[in-house]
Amino acid sequence: MQNVLIVSGHPNLEISHANKAVLENILKLFPDADISRLDQLYPDFQIDVKSEQEKLVNADVIIWQFPLHWYSFPALMKKYIDDVYAFGFAHGAGGDKLKGKKLILSFTTGASEDLYDYGKAMNYPVDDFLPPLIQTAKLCRMEIQEAVYSMGMQYIPGVYPIETLEMVKAKAKDHANRLATVVSEGLMIKKD
Repeated sequence: MQNVLIVSGHPNLEISHANKAVLENILKLFPDADISRLDQLYPDFQIDVKSEQEKLVNADVIIWQFPLHWYSFPALMKKYIDDVYAFGFAHGAGGDKLKGKKLILSFTTGASEDLYDYGKAMNYPVDDFLPPLIQTAKLCRMEIQEAVYSMGMQYIPGVYPIETLEMVKAKAKDHANRLATVVSEGLMIKKD
């Protein structure tokens, strides 16, 4: 099997319901995947660039797993990308270390799908927020794969009924299964 690296960008996975469940389920499907839990590794935002770059070099498929925060990455994940995907490593002169690697955007939103449309609360479809993330991959000459996302993944204890938590967990399991399909397809393409 090829190497899969999951970069978990949730700022505090222990209090997450959706992203935590997605990761638990994907690790059941890919138990040998390497994972960088940024919240555990770098709570002080001091990224070990060399270590993270080594993980990227060894990976065939890279998954950015995160909750969509303010229509982009959470702050810690943005810092990770700023520091690790550096000029001379990931792009620019000599920056070819990620060339040809598969990248999958895997994320959750708290707001439901019906709110992501023109004139609705989020004012745009979710895909309209992805171009900067996709361009990051393209600049690094990575092969962007189909994005996997799940919407309406919010549960607040004491605010929402417990049935909402069960729905979030079920959607997280479905998300992990869809993600596994995209990973497997990416690995098959690499082997051909």
